[in-house]
Amino acid sequence: MPSRPSGPSRKLLWAILVGALLLTACLPLLRYSPPADAGAPLLLPLTIGEHTVMVEVAADPASRRQGLMFREHLPEGQGMLFVWPREARYGMWMKNTLIPLDVAFISADHRIIEIMTMQPETTDSHTASEPVRFALEVNAGWFERHGIEPGDEVGGKAFTATRASPP
Repeated sequence: MPSRPSGPSRKLLWAILVGALLLTACLPLLRYSPPADAGAPLLLPLTIGEHTVMVEVAADPASRRQGLMFREHLPEGQGMLFVWPREARYGMWMKNTLIPLDVAFISADHRIIEIMTMQPETTDSHTASEPVRFALEVNAGWFERHGIEPGDEVGGKAFTATRASPP
């Protein structure tokens, strides 16, 4: 009859057995990889006339500070909607922003007040000429290519998702 291991060799066998069971239980987790879009920002539609732009919403101080900095590309038809808690004459700049952008300053009643083109990596301030509640950044030339100009109305889920409807 074979002898049973004792002492340190018995503890080693138990450790190996427990380790093998844990490894087997964890294998599905080790093979998991998150979906490709797991880190992708939430995009919501904004409409201007017959045109739609999908936007990320920057509604808190940290996301407004970060904006589109350090991005090397902004897909056509996408942008960022900046939302402030109250109307004021807000300004935008392009420090650490690598792509040329247009900014449309938008009033609390969702009308475009003015559109400005901003050059990459500059610290020039582009400030709204009157109080606004929102700013929409898109690739430079997007507004012109789509015939969008001051006075046009902006609507869509991005406003309601942030509770940024007119007061």
